[in-house]
Amino acid sequence: MTTAVKSKIYLSSPHMSGREQDYVAEAFATNWIAPLGPHVDAFEAEFAAYVGVKAAAAVSSGTAAIHLALRLMGVGAGDIVFCSSLTFVASANPIVYQGAVPVFIDSEPDTWNMSPQALERALADAKASGRLPKAVIVVNLYGQSAKMDEITALCDQYGVPMLEDAAESLGSTYKGRASGTFGQYGIYSFNGNKIITTSGGGMLVSDDAEAMKTARFYATQARDPAPHYQHSQLGYNYRMSNVLAGIGRAQLQVLDERVKARRAIFETYREQLGGLPGVRMMPELEGTSSNRWLTAATIDEREAGVSVAALLDALAAENIEARPVWKPLHLQPLFERAAYYAHAERDSVSDTLFHTGICLPSGSNMTEEDQARVIECMTNLIRKGRSS
Repeated sequence: MTTAVKSKIYLSSPHMSGREQDYVAEAFATNWIAPLGPHVDAFEAEFAAYVGVKAAAAVSSGTAAIHLALRLMGVGAGDIVFCSSLTFVASANPIVYQGAVPVFIDSEPDTWNMSPQALERALADAKASGRLPKAVIVVNLYGQSAKMDEITALCDQYGVPMLEDAAESLGSTYKGRASGTFGQYGIYSFNGNKIITTSGGGMLVSDDAEAMKTARFYATQARDPAPHYQHSQLGYNYRMSNVLAGIGRAQLQVLDERVKARRAIFETYREQLGGLPGVRMMPELEGTSSNRWLTAATIDEREAGVSVAALLDALAAENIEARPVWKPLHLQPLFERAAYYAHAERDSVSDTLFHTGICLPSGSNMTEEDQARVIECMTNLIRKGRSS
C-alpha cells in the first residue's frame, strides 16, 4: 500500500488578490506591454504615497534599485561601502558592480540587523585612515527594522549617506515611519517570495524627486532626448514592464492585509513553539512593527536536544520548506578578502545567528492546517531530542 504524499508547504509563496488580472487585462487591451506605460506611472505614485516619500522609480529588481542608488550616490571604482553582513548577497553585489570595495558590519542581538556598536568602530577607523565610506547600506532583515535612530545619527556624524535596503520589510514601521524611508535612498523587492510580488521587480524611493528622474533615465538605457538613438552616459535595462506594474498595483492594495496575516502567523508560532526548550523567536524592537515577512527563530541545540540541521531535515521529510538564516557575507567565498567588523571582540552575532537560526513557512496564504503541520513536526522532534 502506498502512502499519500503530503502537500507541499512553501516557505513564502505568492499570494494573489484576484484583482491583478483586471490590471493585466487593461495593459493588454491598451497594448501597453513595454517597460513604460500608465501602470508604471501609477504604481510609482501609489507606492510613494504609501510609504510617504516624494518619488519612486519602478525597476526590474531590488538589486537593480541598489545599483541605481549607488550610482546616484557617486560610488565608483576604489570607493568603500559599508554593508550589513547578515543578508542576501544581492545587498552587496551592486557594490562590486560599481568597482567599489565592500566592508561588512555585524548584526546586534536586539534586531539581528546592523550593529551601531560595530558601525561606530568602523567609521572611526575609516576616518582615522582618511578613507570614509562613500555610503552605508543598512538591511532590515526578515521585516525587522534596524536601530535607525542610532545608525542615522552615526551616518550624520561622519557625513556618510545611507541607503536603506528594505527588500524584506515593506509594510514595517519604525516609530510610526515606514521602513525604507530613513536613508537618502530606500529600496524594496517584489520577488516572488516577498510580502507582495510582481513576480520580479523592485522599487527605488527618495524624497529627492530629481534624483528619481535621473534613476529612471539610467534605468532606460540612458537615452538622450534626441530624435535618434543617442547615449552620452552609461545606462541599464532596468525598467519595470507595464504588465508587472499592473500586478504590483493590485498587490499594493492588499499589503496591509498581508502584513496582518503574517504577523498572526508569527504569533501562532510564538505561542506554540516559543515555550519549547531552546527555541527563541526573532525579537521585535520596541517602537517598531515588523511585517514578519518570515518567521525566524534560533535553536539552542543544548537545550532543545536537536540541531537546526536536524529540524530542517525533519521538515523536508514532511514536504515542508524551511531554511537556515542567511549565511553572512563576510563568510562567503566571494568576499573572503573583505574587511569585517564584529559586534564586539570575540562576539560575531551574525555568525551565531547563521549557526542557530531557522526560517519557517510564513506565507500569508498558509492555512491553519499547514501551520499546525509545521508546529507538530518541530514539537515532536524537540520532545524526542529532549527525551533521548
